[in-house]
Amino acid sequence: ADRLLSLLMLLQSRGRMTANQLAKELEVSERTIYRDIDALSASGVPVYGETGPDGGYDLLESYRTNLTGLKNGEVRALFMLSIPSSLDALGVSQDLKQALRKISAALPGSFRGDEEQVRQRFYLDSSWWHQSDGPLPHLRTIQQAVWEDRRLVITHRTMFGVYLDRMVEPYALVAKAGIWYLVCSRKSTIRVYRVSNVIDARISTENFQRKSDFHLETYWKEWCSNVEESQTAYNVTIRVSRDFIPYLSHYFGNSIREKVERANLPDGQGRIILTLSFETLEAARDRLLDFGRAVEVLEPIALRHSIVDIARQITNLYESQET
Repeated sequence: ADRLLSLLMLLQSRGRMTANQLAKELEVSERTIYRDIDALSASGVPVYGETGPDGGYDLLESYRTNLTGLKNGEVRALFMLSIPSSLDALGVSQDLKQALRKISAALPGSFRGDEEQVRQRFYLDSSWWHQSDGPLPHLRTIQQAVWEDRRLVITHRTMFGVYLDRMVEPYALVAKAGIWYLVCSRKSTIRVYRVSNVIDARISTENFQRKSDFHLETYWKEWCSNVEESQTAYNVTIRVSRDFIPYLSHYFGNSIREKVERANLPDGQGRIILTLSFETLEAARDRLLDFGRAVEVLEPIALRHSIVDIARQITNLYESQET
């Protein structure tokens, strides 16, 4: 049955194909293809064959599965979907790809070209630069507990490096910019844990009852807003070289252009002074080190010292290797 469905999908998506082409695609013999064609025909599928140089098997154009009502714009929007890494981590990317293939196969012939056209013109990348959440060995376990409304015992690492065991009621999983978070209830309070900080997860045999007034999207937006408001900005004063000024918007976004316009007049070497905000000293150091001599940190002094220390470590490492 699966092979017959695959054969049908091939004819729907690609149009006329020879027995040899079908056999190669499905990794069976041509004789098996002939039998499968007979089986499809006997089941009422309007498949027909033509001989000659351009011959092969095809379906009547009028035969399509029930996807009537899709407009051209809707078809193009559908095929703009790419498979984000967050779905791949859940193990559902292949199911989604297969579903899209089935939809593609069921489209009328006049729409088939839209899929490849869209895929060659649009690609949606949901990940951030230089971002990796690392391995998530317990994500599938957490996902199962979420689906089945079963209590979960997790061991998670706090920001201070302490490991704690918690019994939680897993409400949902949220992927934000490629990072997975567990939204759960503990002692009647909704909490959020980063999945990469979960070092162990065990599903309990106990089920739980979700709060009837809980709405995931509403809660998540409020939680993100509270996190952003609670974060204290780490302000950094930098001096930017003349040659690097045109590239600032590439690395910090278009909003930095206003700061450049409001900056004091360039000094004798064409450099300007700006104040930028980061989450932490470490975040500022890691970002600004990438720019080498193009950006000099003026304040805070602690950040200057940290950058000097990292630079000395790098210098010592390479000098020791050469000697």
